[in-house]
Formats: sequence, C-alpha cells, structure tokens
Amino acid sequence: MIGYDDALIGLLRHARPLDAVACATAGALGKVLASDVVSPMDLPSFDHSAMDGYALHAAGALAAGSEHVVQGSQAAGDTARASEGVAWEIMTGARLPDGLDTVVPVERTELLERHADGSPARIRLLDVLPPKANVRYAGSDVAKGAVTIKAGTRIEPSHIMLLAALGVASVAVVRAPRVAIICTGKELQADPTQALGDGQIYGSNGPYLVAAFAGLGAHVLACETVDDTSGTFVAAVNRARAVGADLIVSTGAVSMGRYDFVPDALAQLGARVLFHKVAIRPGKPQLAAVLGDALVFALPGTPMAVAVGLRFFIAPVLRAMHGEQPERTMQAVLDTPQQLKGGLLHFLRASVAQGEDGRLHAQVLAQQQPFRIQPFAQANAWVMLQGSEQSVDAGKPVRIASLQPGTPPGVGTYPTGA
Repeated sequence: MIGYDDALIGLLRHARPLDAVACATAGALGKVLASDVVSPMDLPSFDHSAMDGYALHAAGALAAGSEHVVQGSQAAGDTARASEGVAWEIMTGARLPDGLDTVVPVERTELLERHADGSPARIRLLDVLPPKANVRYAGSDVAKGAVTIKAGTRIEPSHIMLLAALGVASVAVVRAPRVAIICTGKELQADPTQALGDGQIYGSNGPYLVAAFAGLGAHVLACETVDDTSGTFVAAVNRARAVGADLIVSTGAVSMGRYDFVPDALAQLGARVLFHKVAIRPGKPQLAAVLGDALVFALPGTPMAVAVGLRFFIAPVLRAMHGEQPERTMQAVLDTPQQLKGGLLHFLRASVAQGEDGRLHAQVLAQQQPFRIQPFAQANAWVMLQGSEQSVDAGKPVRIASLQPGTPPGVGTYPTGA
C-alpha cells in the first residue's frame, strides 16, 4: 500500500501537457492560458485627463491666483488638438491637447470670464498646481511589449477586462481535457425518471463527476453505467479510447471482492498499474494506471471515495496537464477533537469559518461514514488529518482544502468556540 504523497508524485510524472488552441477572448473565462499574453499597445494608449477641469502646461508649479486664458474644450473621444500653450477645458478621459501636461480640477478654479457661447474663457487657480497633476499618462498601466498575464493562469473576469482594454481578440489556451466516465454496478439505475427496481439505487457518482468535471473545464465525452461483468467494462473502456479520452474514470468494482473485476480487466487491456491501494480514508482501494495515451482512475464506488479521488488525485493531475501551479496548502484551527485509524491520511468533511480571533476554524461534521452524502452537501471544506496520531485534540492547526477543486473554501464567520 502506497502513501498519498508518493501516489500523487507518481501520478504527476504521467500528467502530459495538453495541446494549445486559439480561443476568442469573450469565451476564454475559466480556461487556462497556454502562453504568455504580451501587450500589443500602451495602456492608456494616450495621455488623458483623470477628471473634469482644465488642462495646462506646467514647466514648474503654477501659483495660486495665476490666471489663464481658455482656448477651447476637449471631451472624451475628441481627436488631438493644438493648444498654442494656453488652457483648455477638459473632461474626464479626454485626450490632452498637444503641449499640455497638467490638469486642475474644475472645483479648484474660479471662472472669471465666458465666451459668447457660454464656454469658459478665463480662469484663476485657487491653489498651487504641481506639474503633471491629474493626468493618466500613456503606458502608465501597461507598457507595450510587457507580459500582462502569464501562461498557466486560469482566466477570471478581471483578466477579460484587461484583455478587452488591450484589444486582444483571442488568446492561446490549453484545450479542455477529454474525460470518459464508467460507473459499474448492476444495482445502479442511471435514469432518475424511472422507478427503482428491487435492490436498485439511483446512480449519484456519474452525475457528480459530470458536474465536477464541468467545473474543472473538462469535456466529458461519455458517462456510461455498465453491469458487474468484465466484458461490458472492457467494451466501455475501448469506446473511451476510441474517442480520444485523456482520462478514463471508473467507479466501483476495484476492491478485493468476487465482483471486483476492474483490476483484472485493466490487466487484460494491457494497462500499466501505477498503484492499487493508497493509505487514505475514504478511498483506500483506489487504482491508477496508464493505458496508451490515457490515464485511468479506478475509484471505489462509495460516494465519498469518489469525491476524495476526484478532489485529491484527479484535480491535481488536471492542474498539471493545464500547466497550472499546485494548489497552496491552507491551515485552520481544529475545533472538534478526532479519533483516527493509525497509518492512514483521513479526509474529513468540515465546516470552516473565521473565528473572533481572526483565524480560520474547522468543525468536522458528524457522520463521516463514506456512504453518507448529506454531510458532503453541508460542508464547505475538507480537513486532512494524518493518522500517525490516533487522537487529535481541539486547538491543533490542521491542513484544509476547498470542498470542490478549483474553488476556495466558502468561509463564513462564527464566534470562536461556537
């Protein structure tokens, strides 16, 4: 039996990078950049006013009480104008007339005279005006040729704003990983519109994996339910290979029982097993293998074993295939003492919130049995506890991870010790 860290290191060695594809910026949200984005222009692209006021030339500070003739008016969107060295009325975002480099806010001036059309003709400064005040200079946000977003970054709405401002219409992103899901078990009813037969249960692992992979930016090619025979499983795996699946994920039939045929079926297919059985709870019987160009994850069928397999094995592999950095470890204070089985890394569903002391606190939920789904729906994080200590007291710092891959813990607040 292999330890979790060694199992993950072995998996990541086989996480081959995915191809790059072109993607319209408008559709790039949630995708991962395959190459750096280099700015094609200065941002801002021209010197412009940061506020409504008057644009002037200031070789040095302009004195309070100084008076200035106003030549004209410049609004946002107007083309460049020649200033002849005198003041211009200017609006926020408007390009500075040529030769002007400083803006005084309108409220820091006194209007002395108007033109016949009512526009300002002469003003007086109420305060000393330093040179280059209240101007947004070309390239002051982003310089042309600068790397603005690095490869391996998952595109957020803030990145879309930046790319749009730079006029970047498309970017190179990592293509979506192709996933095939195979749920085993003659007891599974995959169609929720059908009544359950005697001894049947509704399949929940398949819908969970489809939803979770969608949140990870993966393309699910198929989600099949097969019976407890090797032949139907092998046929499903061959269909997955034929359509080019990068990952083949199965649930169930991976332990040591008489109907646990998956290890033998994978051997029949010529798969190279990386590990079978990991020192974790839940999900100890889990198996990973290489089959041609695909990675195979054979997860136990218990719902929380599937959730752990996705969160702590498959999600890190997908990050590596995308070129993303590993997730950072977070810590919280354990508020609920735990009794553990020695030698196993435990993944426990928990509620994490910020306490009155400003630190994150984790309350492990009751009823941690791996068949129970409701505590999973009530949790917002995982607590990771190593069973080298058979009891863990409250108050100890512990590692935590978000409940679902790719999302931060949904942290609320509660009084410390509540």
